[in-house]
Amino acid sequence: PINHSLEVMGKILLILILALTLGCCTAAPSDSYNVSGSVDKDGQCLCTMILPDNTFPMHRMEFLETTSYNLSISIQQEITKIHSYQSTLAVYLERLTNLTARVEKVELGVLSYTELDFALLKLEIKEMESLAMQLRASLNGSNTIVETLFIEIQNISVMVNQLESYDKNNVLAVRREIASLRKRLQDCETNQTVFTPLPVTYGTCDHGGLLNVTKPFVVQLNWRGFNFKYGGWGKDSFVETSNKNQYWVAPLNTDARIMELVRFHKAYDDLLLYKNPSDKTLSRYISYSGATDYSNCGQGSGMILYNNSLYYNCYNSQYMCRMNLETNNVERQILPNAVYNNRFSYAAVTYQDIDFAADEEGLWVLYSTEQSAGNIVIGKLNVTSFSVEKTWVTKQYKPGVTNAFMICGVLYATRPVNTRREEIFYMYDTHTGKEGTLSIMMDKMMEIVQNLQYNPNDHKLFMYNDGYLVTYDATFRPSPQP
Repeated sequence: PINHSLEVMGKILLILILALTLGCCTAAPSDSYNVSGSVDKDGQCLCTMILPDNTFPMHRMEFLETTSYNLSISIQQEITKIHSYQSTLAVYLERLTNLTARVEKVELGVLSYTELDFALLKLEIKEMESLAMQLRASLNGSNTIVETLFIEIQNISVMVNQLESYDKNNVLAVRREIASLRKRLQDCETNQTVFTPLPVTYGTCDHGGLLNVTKPFVVQLNWRGFNFKYGGWGKDSFVETSNKNQYWVAPLNTDARIMELVRFHKAYDDLLLYKNPSDKTLSRYISYSGATDYSNCGQGSGMILYNNSLYYNCYNSQYMCRMNLETNNVERQILPNAVYNNRFSYAAVTYQDIDFAADEEGLWVLYSTEQSAGNIVIGKLNVTSFSVEKTWVTKQYKPGVTNAFMICGVLYATRPVNTRREEIFYMYDTHTGKEGTLSIMMDKMMEIVQNLQYNPNDHKLFMYNDGYLVTYDATFRPSPQP
């Protein structure tokens, strides 16, 4: 087919050149002419002759040569394309022949349905169909071989779909179900080998550390809506609090930085139904200037409620803020050497340079300094004086983790495994000064973890996950034998 196409194109080019040549030339005039004359007053004979223009049309010849050259280049390019398509088609024709033979074996019963991987067949057909469509577009549908190939690919695609749907014995479905059941059985056998810990009294540390967490429980979307992806939520984390059932939700503004509104609910049912809310506005409108004062607002998603006071990083500063919920009074205290304004925040989360945490032993603040080169610094807060009474510098780089929390004086840090799973991978014990690694998987509903904190009053982890309120139950190892 290629040689025949070349011969036809050569003939077309020759005819075109002859046609252009004949169109540019005119008939030669005669060599002799009859001329009439006249005699002037002096008796001299005068003759007037008009000669035709016989100048050679050089500009037409140049145009003819340019046109011929361009046509030669275009034809050469098309020939190169055809050679390329021919080699590609040869490969895919061989694959199509092999694929057709495999499908025919299934139709004739030589192979069982279980021996044919329908997913692989569909993938191969899809690749060939894509190439055929590209060839059709390049050749403007004028190539019979490509058209025939495209029709055959479509036919075999229909055939494979029918074969899968004609699986009357549901062999494939049964295989998939068996695989699923086998996996569940293996999981059950694995879980049976794990020691089931005894219940631990809330607010105590009668255990050997974190063992595992349950599957996530999605409570609801935050009250401000899906666009408010950053923030935090939870309950009062003070062990002896009188408001153990008070919930708070603090979505940041859509700039993912300013905490301006905080909502409180006195019961779980009220939280679920968005009933009886109590809202706190931290910003202040200045009437005489028409501006908004954000000095008492929070910055980032590191807030926590502890003993009826909300702790957070003061907006645009190195200060810690504490707002008393009864009086609405806001106290400010500098956090020495702490960086702020997104210098060393958690991975994928902005402006969480200062993160508060609570556990059975009290209130903590997690941050970084320039001296620690961005590694996490654990600070133990004295609630009475509202100051840091002791610090521990870890070897874990803060922007290398997605979030962190405290349990019984031990720091636990997380990192992403993929968009649907986190791993609790790092720990630092403030009692011994030792750090280590572990691997506890946490499923998550959305990709980014904006806030994660532990509550000692119910052994739950509270996660703010791209605007959704999620909880996990924590389980613990048994206490080591003396």
